[in-house]
Amino acid sequence: MAQRRHHYERAFEGFLRANRIPYISVDEARRALLPESARLTLSGDPAGVNALKSFDFVVYSPNPGQPNLLVEVKGRKVPHVPSGSGRKGRFECWVSGDDVESLPKWEQLFGPGFRACFAFIYWCDGHPPDGLFNEVFVQDDRWYAVRSVLFRDYAQHMKPRSRKWGTMHLSAADFDALSRPMLGVPHAASA
Repeated sequence: MAQRRHHYERAFEGFLRANRIPYISVDEARRALLPESARLTLSGDPAGVNALKSFDFVVYSPNPGQPNLLVEVKGRKVPHVPSGSGRKGRFECWVSGDDVESLPKWEQLFGPGFRACFAFIYWCDGHPPDGLFNEVFVQDDRWYAVRSVLFRDYAQHMKPRSRKWGTMHLSAADFDALSRPMLGVPHAASA
């Protein structure tokens, strides 16, 4: 397993391994292929001012005809909501402007058999309520749940969250409608 800085990425990698899903950690591959000072940019930017933000994993589809995924992991903490309190926990699904600019370029570079997607990894204080998530797992004594959204779907419905920080998000209704489990329900190869 790769040395990952964030527990969310370690959790996602553990999830992939436990489910025997083939993947490549982009940090590992990049370290092996590029000098430390290298910046990957598209042609037309010879000065390297607009370097592409790296994503986290290439996840290969076990299902023929389904796209491989270029996965950007987004870790979020789910606040504890006492049962019977009548309150709902909010599932944050915001992303950075760098993600929004870079992921479609990566998708273009990799070609038609690949789709960029966000994997939202939720760290929960305890086992999430039944029916809330299809994919719940334990990694390093922490509970996690995962949902994913294809970048193309996200981009069609995203709204500014913070202009100051340059972040985007989906409404709760859009997130519920667009997000999918990583396994079991294949992502459509949207055109």
